[in-house]
Amino acid sequence: MPSTTINPTRQELNRLKNRLRTSIRGHKLLKDKRDELMKQFMDVVRENRALRRRVEEGLMKAHGAFTVAAALMSPEMLEQSLLYPKQSVELDMTFQNIMSVDVPQYQFHTSSQDPGEVYPYGFAQTSGELDDAVDALSRVLSDMLRLAEIEKTSQLLAEEIEKTRRRVNALEYVKIPEMQANIKYITMKLDENERSNTIRLMKVKDMILKESLEEKRAETARAIRTFGDSSEAPSEV
Repeated sequence: MPSTTINPTRQELNRLKNRLRTSIRGHKLLKDKRDELMKQFMDVVRENRALRRRVEEGLMKAHGAFTVAAALMSPEMLEQSLLYPKQSVELDMTFQNIMSVDVPQYQFHTSSQDPGEVYPYGFAQTSGELDDAVDALSRVLSDMLRLAEIEKTSQLLAEEIEKTRRRVNALEYVKIPEMQANIKYITMKLDENERSNTIRLMKVKDMILKESLEEKRAETARAIRTFGDSSEAPSEV
């Protein structure tokens, strides 16, 4: 039985058949999209794992160098050395479309391409460990930006995968079976109506034949009575 009240007409049947064909095509396209999104997501997850490991190693190295530099230098000298940055960074963000999902892409540009410009202090009164820490941070910056990009991409892809999965399941387990049940119900109703019409036509035909036979019998009976009356009448001499 259909889940909702529907009008069992041929127009409704044709409309449901068209919707069913469209839903089946949409279901296939959504499944293909889900599978491709899963493939892209797994690639992003693998890259995310490798990048996170590299960033954590770089940050640990920078933190260790800063710890040693803080132990060798006075707090005032360390603060003065890092108070005024010498290098400036500009960050640009664009978007890339992956299976109808706009994911961010980050590009950063430094004001100078000279590697020595990352040190905002002189080398006379600072320790070599501080140089190592600043150099480690400058090297890990690009990986951190790429990690942020990958993290956001994986989050957006996961949301789109979940959304697509819900749509696929709704079509596969709710909409398509419901339309198939409605089509079956309307087809059965139309067949039943057609059988009822056929039976009514046959009954009408039988009634017409019966009436025709009765009329013929009545005419035959009248003819017999007329012939009998004429044969019994006395002949004139």
